[in-house]
Amino acid sequence: MDAGISNPIRLGVTEFIALTNQTLEYAYPLIEVEGEVASFKLNQGKYIFFDLKDEGASVGCFMMAWQLRLPVEDGMKVVVSASPKLTNWGKFSLTVRAIRPSGEGSLKKSFELLKAKLTGEGLFAAERKRILPEIPTHIGVVSSIEVAGYKDFIKILDDRFGGLRIDVAHAQVQGAGAADQIIEALRYFNSREDLPEVIVIVRGGGSADDLSVFNDELLVREIAASRVPTLVGVGHEVDVTLADLAADVRAATPSNAAQLLVPDRREIIAGIRYQISGMIPRLEQSLEAHQNEVRQLIEQSFETILRRHDTEEDHLRHLRQVIRQLDPKNVLRRGYAIIRGDIQKGGIIEIEKSDILVTAEVRDVTKK
Repeated sequence: MDAGISNPIRLGVTEFIALTNQTLEYAYPLIEVEGEVASFKLNQGKYIFFDLKDEGASVGCFMMAWQLRLPVEDGMKVVVSASPKLTNWGKFSLTVRAIRPSGEGSLKKSFELLKAKLTGEGLFAAERKRILPEIPTHIGVVSSIEVAGYKDFIKILDDRFGGLRIDVAHAQVQGAGAADQIIEALRYFNSREDLPEVIVIVRGGGSADDLSVFNDELLVREIAASRVPTLVGVGHEVDVTLADLAADVRAATPSNAAQLLVPDRREIIAGIRYQISGMIPRLEQSLEAHQNEVRQLIEQSFETILRRHDTEEDHLRHLRQVIRQLDPKNVLRRGYAIIRGDIQKGGIIEIEKSDILVTAEVRDVTKK
């Protein structure tokens, strides 16, 4: 008989469970298990219990409610990241750390459930949307610098405008941990003293499973809560994620995000040239109109001066005639005389006529 079988290790129940869990932890520290959700329930608002099953078997699962990042209901096919464990009551279960839908049907179902929930909260309401700056000079970008979507975004941004300050927070954009990295990048930009004018999240196309990270509830809420206006360009034009709906502006693709963010400087220059070319004839017409107006004012002023001059000259001529008529010499020529001296009896006076001067003595003065 085998020695190991004839001399088995004797353990207490607590020791057996502890040894079993140590073995499981060593052999399978983290595994992914795919199956269909059954008997899903939330206990005391803190604990989640459900079964994961396929055609041949079923295993119990446990997780904390705060770890659930997407809606789950019975019948959905999911993949759980978990650690196998034997409980103190001898029940084998999976302690779940993360869960994500598997398959197009479950992905769509989870998407619609969370969309309805967040829509009900007003998270996607149009009145919450902010307008992006017309030409931002400081841009925060959240993406993986290794993906094609990021490179396309940067290239088109530089081609269209250039000279912008672009700060990049590198983050995974698919797979486990990607949502948390993007959330951390958003918090980083929102906590900076020199805030960017806009935060852009970009990722190129991929499968529905690849893009599912952008339907993560905590990520979607973080985008909606951003202090800085957000622009999300994820996937292809037909792909719509909850992150798109939560952003202030959705771009169809990373390239489209660059197009929405800044105008094409060549178009601006061409537009300015066109405006200038259209302004020149209007300026010439305006200048000509002003010249005609000034010319008319000068002519009117000159005519006014001439009329005033003629009036003053007529007035001066009239004054000259009056003065001429009042000239004593002219009075004398008409037969009058000027008398000077002491006009009283015995006084000497001088009488001036136009052609003679007479000195005489006053013999008598009579009042009229």
